[in-house]
Amino acid sequence: MDTGTYGYPKQGVKKIDPFYDVPEGVDIRGRYDEEFAKILTKDALKFVAELQREFRSHIRYALECRKEAKRRYNEGALPGFDPATRYIREGEWVCAPVPPAVADRKVEITGPVERKMVINALNSGAKVFMADFEDALSPSWENLMRGQVNLKDAVAGTITFNDKARNKVYKLNDQTAKLFVRPRGWHLPEAHIFIDGEPATGCLVDFGLYFYHNHAPFRQTQGAGFGPFFYLPKMEHSREAKIWNNVFERAEKMAGIERGSIRATVLIETLPAVFQMNEILYELRDHSVGLNCGRWDYIFSYVKTFQAHPDRLLPDRVLVGMTQHFMKSYSDLLIRTCHRRGVHAMGGMAAQIPIRDDPAANEAALELVRKDKLRDVKAGHDGTWAAHPGLIPACVEVFNNNMGNAPNQIKDAKRDDAASITEEDLLQIPRGVRTMDGLRLNTRVGIQYVAAWLTGSGSVPLYNLMEDAATAEISRVQNWQWIKYGVELDGDGLGVRVSKELFSRVVEEEMARIESEVGKDKFKKGMYKEACKIFKRQCTAPTLDDFLTLDAYNYIVIQHPKGPAKL
Repeated sequence: MDTGTYGYPKQGVKKIDPFYDVPEGVDIRGRYDEEFAKILTKDALKFVAELQREFRSHIRYALECRKEAKRRYNEGALPGFDPATRYIREGEWVCAPVPPAVADRKVEITGPVERKMVINALNSGAKVFMADFEDALSPSWENLMRGQVNLKDAVAGTITFNDKARNKVYKLNDQTAKLFVRPRGWHLPEAHIFIDGEPATGCLVDFGLYFYHNHAPFRQTQGAGFGPFFYLPKMEHSREAKIWNNVFERAEKMAGIERGSIRATVLIETLPAVFQMNEILYELRDHSVGLNCGRWDYIFSYVKTFQAHPDRLLPDRVLVGMTQHFMKSYSDLLIRTCHRRGVHAMGGMAAQIPIRDDPAANEAALELVRKDKLRDVKAGHDGTWAAHPGLIPACVEVFNNNMGNAPNQIKDAKRDDAASITEEDLLQIPRGVRTMDGLRLNTRVGIQYVAAWLTGSGSVPLYNLMEDAATAEISRVQNWQWIKYGVELDGDGLGVRVSKELFSRVVEEEMARIESEVGKDKFKKGMYKEACKIFKRQCTAPTLDDFLTLDAYNYIVIQHPKGPAKL
């Protein structure tokens, strides 16, 4: 065969598939696509590679520190306030003033970066749309890259979607929500992009590509001279916030924009982070627009942190809500901390979704949402989250009725009463019973979520709630905890203890139920059996995996042959 330089076929002899033009040290192993190539430009990839090279050792150290903290908790230690940073907690300092463009964040909607979702969320009537590369997205190559394309089109204002099945074209309204973007957590790799021979850090890929392509148009059309805006997930310590602050400063320098242009809200969704809220805000004080109660992940983190503490077992997950003392304490302290530092304190997620075929059940669900949002606004939160556009009017009504025309409650709801919240308040064991129904629900939700995730969906409607990775994580770690400690299901009055044998029987029965609920055809085509294996293995493992998605990620990575190497 006639070959050209480096042994590749000459043009005209055999067609070479197109490949991405990459800078030195970067290797793209995801499928080539012309649309993706507009995102994966040489200069954008150069920026991502620079971030990776500058910060990888800091990220590695932060993840090692997490392991060290886990070892301490597993040996009996409890998380608490750090005496070394008391001066930060007690000091009189404030964060940079909130940009006018995002002063009012009364209701925020969240969802994956899927094209139709992006349009519907921006048009929903919410003040903010948090477009999610994290818990609401299954991070396949296709989902991630299409997500970047969708966000670029959204920022440009040109995004449309032709739904052929409904014969409807979706486009943006004149008034849209402000766009925040949530990249993945520090722990997740991006196995389709290698930098210097190792997988890139997922969040630096998400942040870097989005920032590179969108910072200029975003500041002009959405941020009124500020932005882009972000949500930052899964932090456990202020050292992780410091890395993000340095990433932001590096990006601002590259783009030639003022320091403090980028703004971010940090999700307080791990138990260790609740003791670091002042410190996290302090590290990000030039780039902060507050903290958010990531309540589902927070419950997951409570179990994970106390995995070796058999005296701290959770009741059924449906009983662990914001009225539990440890959850209320967390919300109250977050509000006081944020308002003291001059930034937003965002409330948690309403996961309910409209029930179209049952008006009575739908009204009952909306009533639960209203009660939850009333609790948020009366506690002093400046805004709240909803998972579905159908909930936005109810949430807006509650906040407007209680806040009037005020954009937020930063100056009005000081919550000085929360200054007396102690470590004991934040760690109090949740009260309630454990039941066979709880074990069954965890198992059914966990398996169905993993099955959807494996087939490309990270945000899944199940039993009239929108489930994402956080709620699946609660199901998994609670099952693991109950099996490991042979917990008595004390809410059933039968005295049954959870064991691997009982769990195996429950899995078998719930798989049969799932098959009857979804139908034989969907069950056969879906990845329910693979999901069942993954979920069962995770629930019965001798040691608890840190994240369900790390194990499952290997099932969705599809690497393609490389183009000619850069020599």
